Amino acid sequence: MGNAEKCVSSNIYERWKEYTSRCTILLMRPYTHPPASDFLLERVLYALSDPIRLGIVRHLAQRGPATCGELDGGRPKSTVSHHFKVLRESGLVRTESNGTTHINTLRRGDVEMRFPGLLAAILAQPGTDSATA
Repeated sequence: MGNAEKCVSSNIYERWKEYTSRCTILLMRPYTHPPASDFLLERVLYALSDPIRLGIVRHLAQRGPATCGELDGGRPKSTVSHHFKVLRESGLVRTESNGTTHINTLRRGDVEMRFPGLLAAILAQPGTDSATA
């Protein structure tokens, strides 16, 4: 490498260092999940009133933990993110990150503890699998 190339490389490196020192690295915020004692019946029923969210809950109840990709049904990511946010905030679903993958599980035990028999009664009703339809 000649002197001119070294000078250009050095200049690029210095500019990059200056730029990155002003950058903030954004990390994904961890998901928050309410304790079972904070579950509100209105939020749980609201979350289950949407056919897509009810389908997601049915899927998790029947098949166990699943990734967001398994449950998106070809819907836009923003729509799916909204549905999972509503389910998490109601307490129905727990989402854990594993790298870039998000694993969702139904909080059946917590819901049963707070509202005995509610989830079983809702899931016993016939319905379509809207989670993947």
